[in-house]
Amino acid sequence: MHNVARTPAPATPLEETGRMPALFDRDGSTPTEPEAAPQGPDYDLIQRSPEFRTLRTRFRRFVFPMSVAFLLWYLLYVVLAAYATDFMATPVFGLVNVGMLLGLAQFVTTALITWLYTRFAERQIDPRVAELRERAAVTEGKPL
Repeated sequence: MHNVARTPAPATPLEETGRMPALFDRDGSTPTEPEAAPQGPDYDLIQRSPEFRTLRTRFRRFVFPMSVAFLLWYLLYVVLAAYATDFMATPVFGLVNVGMLLGLAQFVTTALITWLYTRFAERQIDPRVAELRERAAVTEGKPL
């Protein structure tokens, strides 16, 4: 018996030529169909629009500073717990000490940030996202 490597038979005439087109072109058409109308919003166009850039900037101006502030606050808590044990063990009332209060404050801070972000998103982000969605559906295929 000969050990001959077999290749499967081509499934389409395009495979025979070795010029198989990409499965998904950037414009959303498939190799077998002619130029088709866009099937949904043009996300590339939306991302390039000034409205989307403004929206993204507003989001980043809230999220990045808030994230940095919370991470620094958490890092401070961890460093104090590791290196300032006498301070963290300072009694405040009864068996409650500074470390326990600062630990609980982490939960309170998390809830506060969540509330602030929800309020910010409802007032600043969501209305603009709805506006972008509406415009994208109405002006499908046209510049924003």
